[in-house]
Amino acid sequence: MKITGVETIPVCVPLKKGMTALTAHGEHVVSAYVIVRLHTDEGLVGLGEATLGPRWSGETSRGCIAAIEEFLAPVLLGQDPRHITLLRTAMDRVIKWNPFAKAALEMALWDLAGKAVNLPVYQLLGGKVRNAVPIKMMIGAFDLDRVKAMADQFLQWGARCLKVKVGISPEEDIARVGAVRATAGPQIPIGIDANCGWNPTTALRALRRLRDFNILFNEQPIAPGNLGALAHIRQQIDIPLMADESAFTAPEAWQLTVHQCADILSVYPGKNGGIAATVEIAHLARAAGLVCALGSNLELGVGTAAMLHVAIAMPEIASEVYPADAIGPLYHEADLLTQPLALGPVVALVPEGPGLGVQLDEEQLRRWREG
Repeated sequence: MKITGVETIPVCVPLKKGMTALTAHGEHVVSAYVIVRLHTDEGLVGLGEATLGPRWSGETSRGCIAAIEEFLAPVLLGQDPRHITLLRTAMDRVIKWNPFAKAALEMALWDLAGKAVNLPVYQLLGGKVRNAVPIKMMIGAFDLDRVKAMADQFLQWGARCLKVKVGISPEEDIARVGAVRATAGPQIPIGIDANCGWNPTTALRALRRLRDFNILFNEQPIAPGNLGALAHIRQQIDIPLMADESAFTAPEAWQLTVHQCADILSVYPGKNGGIAATVEIAHLARAAGLVCALGSNLELGVGTAAMLHVAIAMPEIASEVYPADAIGPLYHEADLLTQPLALGPVVALVPEGPGLGVQLDEEQLRRWREG
């Protein structure tokens, strides 16, 4: 089997009214992503998704398409898509970084590899270690009335875990988490995510006060780069520390383990540069005695499917303790799939078809295609 064409499709899908995401990085209102299709000489088509965010990875829709067309597609054309390790290496040699662009192509390679043998991707990764992936709903850093309304809405849906965005200002952050805790009651696990918004001193002060709310995890309290400060926060605060923006790559994850900066590594294919890269970081975490959690950049349907195949197959992704962020389609006006994924409110189920197990809805694709 040979790759005969690399197709890039820019899409722009808004988030639902009342479901936008406000974080220390800014407000996520609309998703300008790129869908990719890899065509082959055997008629099989592989699907991938680049969930791009300039404030997140520095990638844009136009930049992603340029990187694919100028650098990445030429090293894939004519190649056997089942040679995933070889093609990952080839992509890394022709252009640095661009993790979400590379992830879109790499998940399309896995999709083709599964379709070629009529098996789901999770089976190629070694099979299921769990039958479902527990998930949590995310509440943005909005005013108190809105966060209480969102918490109440998610709990009425049946959600059993919540994540609250902080990192805006300590007093507002503490009031926001307190409001969600009061709404949810004492039994619902609540995690917090500062998205790099605090400095080390502010993080320590805020986290000491937030301990009273029985916090499940403390995600990325400060910006990446200061490993000493991150390790100090972990030593001083007994809320488990989750590294997200600090752990894009395996070398970064390794440094976090060496300096004892984290209890949990947030992983997912888009950020890590592909499914195989997420698996590598999960293995690294196991060797270091840590666990992983499945993070998110608010994916659409294809990207979320790729996440679920990894989460269902990797024991190191401890979704039973730290529920996954496999929730992107729930926040968007469309998922671009013919058959919606089974997401929540308590658990997500992996699609069972060959490859990623999903198909694009051409009508949705036409409606939300950009340009």
